[in-house]
Amino acid sequence: MSRLNVRINGVVQGVGYRYHIARRANGCGINGWVKNRADGSVEVDAVGPRGMLEDLLSFVRVGPAGAHVTGVTVKWFDDEPSYEGFDIRF
Repeated sequence: MSRLNVRINGVVQGVGYRYHIARRANGCGINGWVKNRADGSVEVDAVGPRGMLEDLLSFVRVGPAGAHVTGVTVKWFDDEPSYEGFDIRF
């Protein structure tokens, strides 16, 4: 298991981005959360098999229709927080 933290910049708030990511993560059995940041970015923290997280990362780089991703900051960690399910945080 691995942990992935991603900060996504661009037009990513108000376009269903968090719901889009949560639906994908839940469908893949990835645990963690997604939330809007005060600076207009979106942050994702996810735990799961490395391959599944890499697939989620590819998905995050595109986003839903209406989103325009201009930058992605990726951090990998070895620790595994005990998340249950994948939540949208407010």
